[in-house]
Amino acid sequence: MKKIKKENKNKMSNVSSLKGMRDLMNEEYYSFQGFFEKAQEVAVYYGFKPIETPMLEHEEIFTTGIGEGTDIVDKEMYTLKTKGGDRLALRPEHTAPLMRAYIEHGMQTMPQPVLLYQYGPSFRHDKPQRGRYRQFWQFDADALGSDKSIMDALVIKTCVSILEEAGAENLSIDINSIGDKECRNGYIRELTNYYKKNLKDLPAVDRERLKVNPLRILDSKEEKTIAINEKAPDSVSFLCPSCKKHFKEVLEYLGEMNIEFNLNKNLVRGLSYYTRTVFEILGQKNEEEGNAPMALAGGGRYDYLGRQIGSKKDIPGVGFSIGVDRIVASPWYKKLAPRILKKPKIYFIQLGSEAKLKSLNVIEVLRKAHIPIAQSLSKDSLGSQLGIAEKLGVPYALIFGVKEALDNSVIVRDMSNRSQETVKLAKLLEYLKELK
Repeated sequence: MKKIKKENKNKMSNVSSLKGMRDLMNEEYYSFQGFFEKAQEVAVYYGFKPIETPMLEHEEIFTTGIGEGTDIVDKEMYTLKTKGGDRLALRPEHTAPLMRAYIEHGMQTMPQPVLLYQYGPSFRHDKPQRGRYRQFWQFDADALGSDKSIMDALVIKTCVSILEEAGAENLSIDINSIGDKECRNGYIRELTNYYKKNLKDLPAVDRERLKVNPLRILDSKEEKTIAINEKAPDSVSFLCPSCKKHFKEVLEYLGEMNIEFNLNKNLVRGLSYYTRTVFEILGQKNEEEGNAPMALAGGGRYDYLGRQIGSKKDIPGVGFSIGVDRIVASPWYKKLAPRILKKPKIYFIQLGSEAKLKSLNVIEVLRKAHIPIAQSLSKDSLGSQLGIAEKLGVPYALIFGVKEALDNSVIVRDMSNRSQETVKLAKLLEYLKELK
């Protein structure tokens, strides 16, 4: 018997969410939903349409798209092997799946560019910390099928507008151009030579990156490397005329829209599919993160991603991703209420078996009339139900007892002065509309 009790105790110890993952509930759930509704609203006004991609994809969508040598692919992906031998991965980001969907569904035959937004959870086996979880939520918007600089400006403006609508102030942009296949190789050679000259001072993790993906060293969080990067060659100096023109135009659009930006020569973003424009949108300084501006969103152009994951030709694209967990946790967040969340005007009270039997029919009449209510149908006493109504601060209560059930009526009680009036169910909606 004692052994059984011990086993049960061990089972109970596992009743918890996984590290870096949590349940969204109550006000936090509504905060997320409110943000997504606002983000969708802004995106739609800029011309974006919705898409939802699966959370599971073939692993090679990410290994070929995001690239070897990135932290996501090397250390952070959740992968699994099916009984049939397929290797799958929980999506660590949304862009590669979006490009896969664009190719699979022949969207290149549609009028270009194709503007799409999506939101939902992504998964990375990252170190959990403030605002960063292993299951985290993102909102993305992308423009596929155009290499024009104005599309870069459009996605940046859309992202800034969403963040401002959510309550962010004093936003600025770190921006850079890392060139294209015509000019990037020359820059990478120069960068590689620079790091080789400083090889003895590079930490082991960055010496390894030098073999696989030198650009990733610019994104290093190692203190020694950060110091070395201060004198690293900048990519803008190596841009070909076409890339230089494209980047100049992007900056002109931002200036015209009065969007502040900072040229950050070390900005490359963490994914190898980026080309030309890369950017991060920064918010107010955060004391908990060394008083550095908080990165709220990021993105850039990825003109070669399509070919990397299976297209016969390049598909130009540019987009952004917002880390929603960080937004919702910010003190400036407006705690946007979702449209579905209606503050109840009425508390429905039922008394007795006859009334309980007919209660759902009365509630359905109110639902169809779009009158939000609160109720506790499992309660039986008048006192307990009135107590809940008072605690919720609901202005009116509908009392539906045995007599009312037989008479097809209901008592409407004003909770502020305790006055009440009996109203026939047939006249109830008309009566409620006249209440303030």
